[in-house]
Amino acid sequence: MSPVRALRWLAVLDIAPATEVTDELVLAIAHLVPQLSSSSPAPSAAELAEIVASPATTLFVARDGAGGPVVGTLTLAVFRIPTGARAWIEDVIVDGEERGRGCGEALTRAALDAAAAAGVRTVELTSRPSREAANRLYQRIGFKARETNVYRFEL
Repeated sequence: MSPVRALRWLAVLDIAPATEVTDELVLAIAHLVPQLSSSSPAPSAAELAEIVASPATTLFVARDGAGGPVVGTLTLAVFRIPTGARAWIEDVIVDGEERGRGCGEALTRAALDAAAAAGVRTVELTSRPSREAANRLYQRIGFKARETNVYRFEL
C-alpha cells in the first residue's frame, strides 16, 4: 500500500502503514496513547511488533511531512466472520498540538481506502460522546450512528 499524502493548512501529511517498529515509533506511541486513554499503558515494542506483524491489523502512522515526526496514528482491524469481512477503526490518536488540522480525517480516509481494498463493505468505530470534535469528523466523513447496544465484559 503506498503512502497517502494529505494537505493540511500549508503542510503535507504522509500517511502510511507502519512496516517496522523503531525506537521512534515506540516513543511516539508512548507520547500519543495517554492523550487517548489515561487507563491504558502504551504498548511495548514487542506489543507494537505484534500489531504491525498481524495480518488482521494495520497501524497507520501520520507524519508531519516526509520523514517528519509522528503526529497521529490509527489502527484498522480487518477480519472475516461467517457473515462477511468486517473492519473496525480503533485508537485514532492525533497529537493535541495537531488537532483540527486534518490529520484525523486523513488517517480515517486512508483506513477506509484500505478496508475497501480488502473487500469490506462496512467499517465500524466507536467514539466517546465527550470527544465532540471527533464525532463531528466521523459524521462529516459519512459515518452514521447505529441503534445498538455495546456491551463490555472485563476480564
